[in-house]
Amino acid sequence: MTTNAVTITAPEGLPFIDMTREFDAPVEAVYRAHTEPDLLTLWLGPRGYDMTIERFEMKAGGRYRYLHTDPEGVSYTFNGVVHVARPNELIIQTFEFEGFPDIVSLETMRLEDLGEGRTLLSAHSVYPSVEARDGMAASGMEQGVTEGYEKLDEVLANLSVSH
Repeated sequence: MTTNAVTITAPEGLPFIDMTREFDAPVEAVYRAHTEPDLLTLWLGPRGYDMTIERFEMKAGGRYRYLHTDPEGVSYTFNGVVHVARPNELIIQTFEFEGFPDIVSLETMRLEDLGEGRTLLSAHSVYPSVEARDGMAASGMEQGVTEGYEKLDEVLANLSVSH
């Protein structure tokens, strides 16, 4: 299995983070892995963390709340509201780490079919300030995203085999 690199950019002086990553799987599989709770818990977050979903409604007006628990037993809770969930194309949602309440980002994730069973995921996250964006960038986000997407590669490989 190929591991594709994730590109994360945080432009100087602007309150956003952009991420792109290619997956060796069709758009439909990548979308399913982002919208089906049983699949999401298999890959979202760093290796070694357990994920518990308290609420997950991937539809316009839906809400989500989940916890990641690290190997030492420390939990990190996240929540948000879904604004758009257009199958195999687009998800727009808010995102809040409850450890830093009142810092809510707006996230847009687009999926593009690259042909030959490959997908480009592009994500754009807007924060209320550059300081809030810098805090997220310094939180270990890059490691969590990179390891999560590597785990997603494994989930997608199994989806391709089983479907």
